[in-house]
Amino acid sequence: MYTALHLQRKLRRGEAEILVIDPEPYMTYQPFLPEAAAGSISPRHVVVPLRRALGECQVVTGEAVAIDHAKRTASIKTLATEDEGTGPIDIHYEELVLAPGSISRTLPIPGLADYGIGFKTVEEAIGLRNHVLEQLDIASSTRDPEVRDAALTFVFVGGGYAGVEALGELEDMARYATRYYYNIEPDDLKFILVEATGRILPEVGEDMGRYAVRELRGRNIDVRLDTRLDSCENRVAVLSDGSRFPTRTIVWTAGVKPHPILAATDLPLDERGRLKCAPTLRIEGVEHAWAAGDAASVPDLTAENGGTTCAPNAQHAVRQAKVLAENILSSLRGKDLQDYRHKYVGSVASLGLHKGVAHVYGKKLKGYPAWFMHRAYHLSRVPTFNRKMRVLAEWTLAGLFKREIVSLGSLENPRAEFELAAGTGRHPEAS
Repeated sequence: MYTALHLQRKLRRGEAEILVIDPEPYMTYQPFLPEAAAGSISPRHVVVPLRRALGECQVVTGEAVAIDHAKRTASIKTLATEDEGTGPIDIHYEELVLAPGSISRTLPIPGLADYGIGFKTVEEAIGLRNHVLEQLDIASSTRDPEVRDAALTFVFVGGGYAGVEALGELEDMARYATRYYYNIEPDDLKFILVEATGRILPEVGEDMGRYAVRELRGRNIDVRLDTRLDSCENRVAVLSDGSRFPTRTIVWTAGVKPHPILAATDLPLDERGRLKCAPTLRIEGVEHAWAAGDAASVPDLTAENGGTTCAPNAQHAVRQAKVLAENILSSLRGKDLQDYRHKYVGSVASLGLHKGVAHVYGKKLKGYPAWFMHRAYHLSRVPTFNRKMRVLAEWTLAGLFKREIVSLGSLENPRAEFELAAGTGRHPEAS
């Protein structure tokens, strides 16, 4: 989307046509997912509608299932092709920009596929929010102590950005929500963070990572380092240190892997399954094919050690998009290409409302200053002025009024009530 934004601004009229293909009609600004899950931002403001932002482009809501770059052809599956039963349609192109991002990397852990909850999409974030609030309702209404204990135990696997920020925001929200339950106290909730390595948030440095552990443990969050999830069958989380936790909530944020479409192309991949790219962001060994973001293995020209590639994060992705767009324009106009070069400036992470850590330009911040920097940075980066103003307005209102703690889990199955009424002839709430 960022590449298309730059191109539509700088292409001359009639110089080229831009076709954007994506399974969803919007781009998700993933750094805001934790705040959407906590209710600080409305879900619709975490996403950017492609058709509105890319007014000069042709947007097709569909999924690429195969790419034959030798023939300059992409096979696309859309909602219409599914209804028609015709199979994928072939779309021809001159220049290919392949930036599908990544998907959650799961492991063959017993029970994970049945009970795990991801945290990569806005649907997962809102589903997790509804799920957590539903667990409070279950715990409040049950007389079975085992059911209550499992409902109030929340296990998060993965100590990177996604896991720590999701845990911090949801823990804040859930403990706040307990004030509206007459029989649940904040200390009744049990939050557990499981990390396979010896540290969390490696991007912010060792000192800030250790501070984050102390901050989380100070909030009565059980942080388990050098620990793995071995099983979660029958809603029981079994850890490698021998601990067992009956739980109804297992959030999986333990890494990502390349999008499957990359393996369905004839383009060169590295040992991790990412597209091999030159510093110009052109895919190595082929013409007229480009990549950026999580799907691209791009040499880091600012690294002290040779052979290092750019980290798969948003800081590189949004900057690569701008260079990529400029290089496509240069290629079309017969000009020289520029190399992508960006020295990593640091990272910021939220640990919940008014709490955070940051390591930027060599300076370390924690607490409120780091949290404020986190918000200011991401507000500056979220695309379109419209979204910036809506997010800022919601933050302002959230500071003036109390949190929203309503669960709208029924949105995930909106026809359930009608189906029940149609099948029984009575309202589902009737006795």
